Amino acid sequence: MCVNVELKRLCSDFSPSGASTSCRMSSAAASGGGGGAGGGGGSGLQVHAVRFGPGQELLGSLQAFVEEKRLRAPFIITCVGSVTKATLRLANATATNTNEVIHLSGRFEIVSLVGTLNRDAHVHVCLSDGEGRTVGGHVLGDLEVFTTAEVVVGEAVDLQFTREMDEKTGFPELVVQPHTSDN
Repeated sequence: MCVNVELKRLCSDFSPSGASTSCRMSSAAASGGGGGAGGGGGSGLQVHAVRFGPGQELLGSLQAFVEEKRLRAPFIITCVGSVTKATLRLANATATNTNEVIHLSGRFEIVSLVGTLNRDAHVHVCLSDGEGRTVGGHVLGDLEVFTTAEVVVGEAVDLQFTREMDEKTGFPELVVQPHTSDN
C-alpha cells in the first residue's frame, strides 16, 4: 500500500497492522513562511482507512465517518472505487448561477476524489466511463457506490477546518484555525 510506504518513511511510530497511524508534519507556514489568507501551519497527521460498499452514498458516508470519529480538520488523501450515480456542479457555476449541474447514471471508475470533509464538505471528483472518457466537478451528492470505495482520510490533528462566506467568491470558503479544546 503506497500510503503506508510513504508514511513509514515519514513516521517513526508507523504501525503497519493498524487502520490508522500518525506522524508529525511541518510546512513553510509553520515557520512563518506564508500561511496565506486561509491560515495554515504545521500539524500532526492522523490517517484513517475506510471502505464503503455497494449502494452506499459516498459523500454522506464520509461525512458520517468524520462525525463518528470527531475529526476536526479532515481531508481526503486518496480513493479508489466505482459509482453508479453522481451529481456534480460544473466549473462554470457561480454563486448566483449554481444551476450548472449534471446528473450522471451508469458505471464509473473513481479516478480522483479530493477535498476537505469538515461539516460543509468541499469535495471534487473525476470519474471515467466505460470508454475511458472523464468528467469531473464539485460533488453535490448522489455518489452511489457500485462495487467499492476505498478511502484514505487524513486529519491535521493540530488544526480545525470551518467555512465562512467569502464576499469575493460568493461561496463559503475554508478557514484554517489552530485546534483548541474550546473549538
